[in-house]
Amino acid sequence: EADLEERLVDLDLRSDSDIPDVPPLTDSTPEILKRALSGLSARWKNWWIRGILTLAMISVFFLIIYLGSFMLMLLVLSIQVKCYHEIITIGYRVYHSYDLPWFRSLSWYFLLCVNYFFYGETVADYFATFVQRREQLQFLIRYHRFISFALYLTGFCMFVLSLVKKHYRLQFYMFAWTHVTLLITVTQSHLVIQNLFEGMIWFLVPISSVICNDITAYIFGFFFGRTPLIKLSPKKTWEGFIGGFFSTVVFGFIFSYFLAQHQYFVCPVEYNSETNRFVTECEPSELFQMQKYSVPPLLQAVLGWETVNMYPFQMHSIALSTFASLIGPFGGFFASGFKRAFKIKDFADTIPGHGGIMDRFDCQYLMATFVHVYITSFIRGPNPSKLLKQLLILQPEQQLSVYKTLKSHLVEKGILQPSLRG
Repeated sequence: EADLEERLVDLDLRSDSDIPDVPPLTDSTPEILKRALSGLSARWKNWWIRGILTLAMISVFFLIIYLGSFMLMLLVLSIQVKCYHEIITIGYRVYHSYDLPWFRSLSWYFLLCVNYFFYGETVADYFATFVQRREQLQFLIRYHRFISFALYLTGFCMFVLSLVKKHYRLQFYMFAWTHVTLLITVTQSHLVIQNLFEGMIWFLVPISSVICNDITAYIFGFFFGRTPLIKLSPKKTWEGFIGGFFSTVVFGFIFSYFLAQHQYFVCPVEYNSETNRFVTECEPSELFQMQKYSVPPLLQAVLGWETVNMYPFQMHSIALSTFASLIGPFGGFFASGFKRAFKIKDFADTIPGHGGIMDRFDCQYLMATFVHVYITSFIRGPNPSKLLKQLLILQPEQQLSVYKTLKSHLVEKGILQPSLRG
């Protein structure tokens, strides 16, 4: 037994070079593409496969946008689950020989618990009038956080009961692995949906900017790349990084101009309890109303314009595009370091030429957090609609108390006439 414990300690302290190899992924490229591109070099074959699949994914994305906000939410949830599956599977494949008890079952259980918590919070925030009409949901929403905590505690206790003496340290590694994966995938996807509720434009511009940067950086790097950018990702070049930056800023500015013209994209997504549908109808805020701006004197000589008409949101799009092209790639570098640590090329082989879903969305999660922080810091103000929904949930005597307090306040401000007292 002492020898066994000693071997396990050595195993825990092993260097990166001693990490077991993950079995290589299979080539999932369709046979028809393999035959069509069989005469090309590996470099150009990968170029065409990536290009064709990229166009296919963009087409599907546009179709889902057309289908509406609810389908976009389902898409985000599906991507979250798939990314979680890919990361957890890597842990399972690396340490598969140890046959850890309940590891996969508990991993999925924790995913359900965390999703229940976050999506329950969303329902409470945005579907208050719908919940008010159903007593069963009222109970779940009122005690939502207690129920969520109880569910998590159940999983925690199950994990403790599953501990086996010879696998203690490895099991805690996997417990931490699961929780970090939950932090990366579930929390960030929840923020993506929060951004979507602010208006589809806050969802589309950031995501499209990351996609644009990914594509243009690849194109500039493919044709002009000479100078390596970072050791973690040897194929990344300074030429691709810089070309992607300028292309993304221009794209974001133009794309925002077209989206800002349509209510469908700029209005907050709200749930209409009468029609049981999500609606995007409103009077656009000042962010999405054309304004006249003075051109700086230095640029007047170059452009020949003294003023320019544009939407205020286009200025914000520059900040979003800049983050997507300068900071967003570090999410990809982080993922590259993770893959190198476990000697794998891709997270999975879901998309030929691209790897797994996580390989395509490693930068999106970082972008989602930035957009959420940006909105709460610089954009979002008090939300009368959300406040009204919360007031409608109160008991009648509480509503009356709020009414009297508000009325008294408005009289003191001179907004209501004193004759309206009592």
